[in-house]
Amino acid sequence: MNKIDTIIFDLGGVLIDWNPEYVFLDEFNGDREKMQWFFDNICTYDWNENQDAGYPIAKATEDRVALFPEHETLIRMYYGRWIEMLGEAINGTVDILESLIKSKKYKVVALTNWSSETFPIAQERFEFLQWFEGIIVSGEEKTRKPFNEIYNITLNRFDITAEKSVFIDDNLRNIEAANALGINGIQFKSPEQLIQQLKNYNIDL
Repeated sequence: MNKIDTIIFDLGGVLIDWNPEYVFLDEFNGDREKMQWFFDNICTYDWNENQDAGYPIAKATEDRVALFPEHETLIRMYYGRWIEMLGEAINGTVDILESLIKSKKYKVVALTNWSSETFPIAQERFEFLQWFEGIIVSGEEKTRKPFNEIYNITLNRFDITAEKSVFIDDNLRNIEAANALGINGIQFKSPEQLIQQLKNYNIDL
């Protein structure tokens, strides 16, 4: 096994809690089935990811309203109340991040699927986003995980050797794409699990 010298963190779902349920569950009076139908058919995961890849939020909203005018109020709510979908820091993972940075043994960067229009809100709220050597934001690069381009941008910009890096993401799809390029991957499930997985790479905290 190559000695690991770089840790790459995803942000949403790993270090930052983000969930549209925080807005929409109330709007659907607690009816998860109706809320899930809305996410599966109207404001979909794929639609949101398009904005993560740089598509303008205002245009995306108008596009969706034109397709589903009967859902206009809820569609406009998605980005109109986006800040309410942003939860708290996942403190256990922030502690891990802090330990890695304080050790000064590793290059520590972030790679996130995030709209460039909303990312500044997170930067203002979460001080630990200033700790990274650098952050690759998909919306700024006009591409996103799991496409090869964004991983290659990350490797090249920070002079990372794929085989000497570990990428932490909650989405298995993104881990598998990284693995295909030679990047080691850990699918995040909890801070406790992450500590154990890092030990498998001889990374002690």
